[in-house]
Amino acid sequence: MARIVVKIGSNVITRPDGTLDVTRMSALVDQVVALRRCGYQVIMISSGAVAAGRNEVTPSRRLDTVSQRQLYSAVGQAKLINRYYGFFHDHGMVCGQILTTKEGFGSRTHYLNQKHCMEVMLAQDVVPVVNENDAVSVTELMFTDNDELSGLVAAMMDADTLVILSNIDGIFDGDPADSTSKVIRTVDPSVADLSGVVVAGKSTFGRGGMLTKSRIALQAASEGIEVVIANGKREGILTDLFSGKDIICTRILPGARVNGVKKWIAHSHDFVKGRIVVNEGAARRLLDQSVASSLLPVGVTAVEGIFEKGDLVAIADESGMPVGVGCSEYSSEALAAVAGMKEQRPAVHYDYLFIE
Repeated sequence: MARIVVKIGSNVITRPDGTLDVTRMSALVDQVVALRRCGYQVIMISSGAVAAGRNEVTPSRRLDTVSQRQLYSAVGQAKLINRYYGFFHDHGMVCGQILTTKEGFGSRTHYLNQKHCMEVMLAQDVVPVVNENDAVSVTELMFTDNDELSGLVAAMMDADTLVILSNIDGIFDGDPADSTSKVIRTVDPSVADLSGVVVAGKSTFGRGGMLTKSRIALQAASEGIEVVIANGKREGILTDLFSGKDIICTRILPGARVNGVKKWIAHSHDFVKGRIVVNEGAARRLLDQSVASSLLPVGVTAVEGIFEKGDLVAIADESGMPVGVGCSEYSSEALAAVAGMKEQRPAVHYDYLFIE
């Protein structure tokens, strides 16, 4: 059964005056239900809580940005999920809410607990509706926006397709406001960067922009997930995308599938506890994708930071260029003691190593 993750941006379900566009929300739920009845499993990542709360409560005094976000999201999330619950209930279906934080993806145990919860929901025909817990995610470890969250969820849940719905038709080859700019219809998975064609800018009600979307999309595609960036305000967009119609959108074609552990590690750069510096020969072997190579202590020239066995560590060459991320088989102290030595067990095993 094909699995789809659908990210619904704030600009898709928010009117110009900042209120929730319940008509659009209802239409999107109708389409999710239609896809579900066609045999697709659907996970929704929905923004809109802060926008929903902003119109429900008026602070009695001036609040700082963090306090406003906590207040509005706490109130707005209840409103948002109640709307979704009612719309699904009208179709005889059930949705469930999952609120998460970025820290939940840094721990392998928390990561697997979230994955198991969503697997159980899907198995029981419950549609997961996921959002960042903005009421507590107020540190530097916030998601860039829900585009980043959708990429993490798509990787975690081994999705076949990630659909990112925005308020424009896709990635343009210039400024979308310029009539001569055209939508880039297809992107090969070998493309590593689209910043040269994407015009920087933030959405009106969300935190991110097309640069973030393109980065997340390319990351997901490199892990074997097809990514579609499309206009969520177009009528019937979801059902049309999966009915074979030629819809104007950007499709990033998937590369080779990556196993689950490596997907987790690939998205864990923010949680590394230290860094291992390797010599030129070790860096060259690790970067040679034609051979499966573990990092051996003999290639280690320096150990930076304090970490324990099983912690995530960054790997870099002696010039400081990133090589990869992996789970250390040693504590920092133990690895420093065997650095440069031959005939030692791997410092980072290939099965727990993601190469940049």
